[in-house]
Amino acid sequence: MRRRLFCSTAVLAAVWAGGAEAQTAPPMPVPPVVRVRGAVAGLSGETLTVDTRDGQKLEIAFPEKATVASVKKTDLASIKPGDFIGTATRTGTDGTMQAIEVLVFPEAARGTGEGSYPWDLEPGSTMTNGTVKGAVTAAKGRELSIGFKDSGNTVIVPEGTPIVTLAPASRDDLKPGTKVFLVATKGADGKLTAMRATVGKDGVNPPM
Repeated sequence: MRRRLFCSTAVLAAVWAGGAEAQTAPPMPVPPVVRVRGAVAGLSGETLTVDTRDGQKLEIAFPEKATVASVKKTDLASIKPGDFIGTATRTGTDGTMQAIEVLVFPEAARGTGEGSYPWDLEPGSTMTNGTVKGAVTAAKGRELSIGFKDSGNTVIVPEGTPIVTLAPASRDDLKPGTKVFLVATKGADGKLTAMRATVGKDGVNPPM
């Protein structure tokens, strides 16, 4: 009886393993993401209104628990192997990846958005988030080797490229006219909600 029970259990395990994918419920759909760049038109309660760079006026739900950060300038020479960065790039005429901006993440944000994927800072741009594996001086600027997951990119950072890191800010910094960047999710009803905003402060605007 014990042997029969063991065999039955083994058969059930094999059947489950073979059919697990079919038995698993489909994943929940991921809400569409909208990147918003522009200037704050106003903040009223939990509604943030933004005049976007393409001429729209968007009302975005921005709950009290949402966070606000700013950016501050940092130095390209201070970027070292082991740092986790994000850089938007365009493809140069010679086929190299040329940085449009670089964000040095604080250690607590390591792993954010890791990978390389299309970006919308400008047509055809790409975002690469990963760990700096090496940095050398190149003819056209600084060359960064960036590793992510099982791959990597080499990016040239030309002189004059905005290099920033995150800095503290608050809802009080969401003043009309202040430059802002945020990533919002679009609900089934079309309404936008954001849980984080990055604002310009002390003359430094979000370059991403």
